[in-house]
Formats: sequence, structure tokens, C-alpha cells
Amino acid sequence: MNLGKVIGIVLIIIGVALAMWGYDVYDSATSQIERAFSGDTPMEAWLGMIGGAVCILIGIFKVK
Repeated sequence: MNLGKVIGIVLIIIGVALAMWGYDVYDSATSQIERAFSGDTPMEAWLGMIGGAVCILIGIFKVK
């Protein structure tokens, strides 16, 4: 297995972890209360979910 595929697998794992963390932040009680009063989603949630998706996509292209 070459280095590119290993990096791709690591990026996929990191991306899944980031996406899960972002969803956890999005679904937290504090976030739900904030969304109820202001309608805003915390920036950490967006960064985690979008960053995770980007890492997963880059990882998939590295593995191919």
C-alpha cells in the first residue's frame, strides 16, 4: 500500500470524526436553546460538518 492511500484512509477517518463532532455540537442542549431564541447555528457545528465532508471527499479521491 502506498503513502497516498494511507493518507486517504486517515483523511476519511478524520472526516468521519469531524462530522460526528459537528453533529454532536449541533444537537447539544445549548445549541438547541440558542437556535430557539436566535435561530443561529453555532459556527463550530458548521465547521465540523463541512470540514468533515471535505476531508472525506479528499480522502476518497486519495484512495482511488
